[in-house]
Amino acid sequence: MRYGFAIDQRTCIGCHACTVACKTEHDVPVGQFRTWVKYVDKGEYPNTTREMGVMRCNHCTDAPCVKGCPTEALFIRPDGIVDFDNERCIGCKMCMQACPYDAIYIDANTNTAAKCNFCAHRIDQGLEPACVQVCPTESIWMGDIDDPTSGISKFLSIEPVNVRTPEQGTRPNTYYVGADQTVLDPLAAPVDGTYLWANADPLRLETAAELPGDPLSNARLTLNTSHPRPWGWKVWTYLWTKSIAAGSLALAGLIVLLLGDTSALVSTVAPFLTEAFLAITAVLLIWDLKQPKRFIYLLDPRMINKTSWLAIGGIFLGIGAALGGVWFLIGAADLLGIANFTEWLTWLAWIAIPAGAMVAGYTAFLFGQAEGRDLWQSPVLFWHLLAQAVMVGSGALLVVGLIISADAATMQWLAWALIVGVVAHLLITAVEFGGTHATRNAEMAAHAITHGRYRAQFWGGSILLSILGALVALPAALGGAVVFAAVAGLLVQPALILHERVFVMAAQDPPLS
Repeated sequence: MRYGFAIDQRTCIGCHACTVACKTEHDVPVGQFRTWVKYVDKGEYPNTTREMGVMRCNHCTDAPCVKGCPTEALFIRPDGIVDFDNERCIGCKMCMQACPYDAIYIDANTNTAAKCNFCAHRIDQGLEPACVQVCPTESIWMGDIDDPTSGISKFLSIEPVNVRTPEQGTRPNTYYVGADQTVLDPLAAPVDGTYLWANADPLRLETAAELPGDPLSNARLTLNTSHPRPWGWKVWTYLWTKSIAAGSLALAGLIVLLLGDTSALVSTVAPFLTEAFLAITAVLLIWDLKQPKRFIYLLDPRMINKTSWLAIGGIFLGIGAALGGVWFLIGAADLLGIANFTEWLTWLAWIAIPAGAMVAGYTAFLFGQAEGRDLWQSPVLFWHLLAQAVMVGSGALLVVGLIISADAATMQWLAWALIVGVVAHLLITAVEFGGTHATRNAEMAAHAITHGRYRAQFWGGSILLSILGALVALPAALGGAVVFAAVAGLLVQPALILHERVFVMAAQDPPLS
């Protein structure tokens, strides 16, 4: 059994009865929508046409929102309906990033995710969804698509149909008959200043000039809903703090194994940086939740979704924190003359290196589940995160190393680590943003970074500061004054912050509906 919708845009009159019925049925807050009508105008006056499309959740067979939700607040019922339990939702907004259709929003009344749920409560009573019942032209069909005797199944068998963004591979169960491609393609119709009866939302206005559009039809978006970026400064700052924590831990392990150095910089300072920046990371992540008190759900094995990398990432952060804590206690005991267990660091180093790598790199798999953001679907993102961790982790250790007069050989080694991290970061950046992209969505985001609204921050901040950091570190790497390495360590920090900012922001700019 597989419930689905078929929307006949040939008979839809754009009356918004479905929108009003949905808002009434589910008490949807003002300005938010589970289903809405999108308008696209084509041509030039007086030869113009208006195309319409009813937008909503697609109740995908392979629903990425369900995979990404860390607490199983989203789930697929046996009848194929993608439903949600707002009592389990922590408001992480992962589902919003995973959905390629802009179908999920954070409800202003509950601070939890919400979307069309096929009026599951009505279905269970043998009733039709509210939108189907009120449609005056019977343009919305619903039923069991797998049942060849159902009305919707027969309808779909005789009519040519389209679905939205089929390249995402979600196998959507909302089908469109007679819908114009400029309505189904979110990049085909940029907004032209304003909507018919409202001001366009700021994000659509910001990105309008960067959309490829449809020059043949001169398609213009004249009515749609607001979809702001779900993730902001807390997320890009988290990427930086986590990189310092991971880099400090992994580099400390490498220094112990390669140089045999167990001095204070390695045995105490490095794990302290790991613990401090992981604590900041945790604060940022909890702060970003719409239901921050529910973060404890991620600590309950009965609540977490074992397919969600947001939940799995929490486990890696915990492992990193535990390992850093043990490492710090060993170093502190030796520093205070309580006991000398520094020989244990050799054993811990073998664990610290892969643990640090996963603390840094798990976000690549998390972003990979954000299927609505094509720029994040980079096959080299894991390695990029490792390079960034080496870059800023070594930078942080170099700054503290100068203050405490750390071993010269270790500082020289860290200077080389910073240079290697910067070079790897720049090379992978070139691949991610400068190469070809699998989708227009990713291409638009990358172009906005390198040639569009983010170019000043990218070239003048991220790239230039990274290059300066490597150049300033070179004298110290060749045996010169350590102060150069510390300055380099300071330079690479804002370089990465700016990089993460444009990476997080630009990926969320291309419209999905």
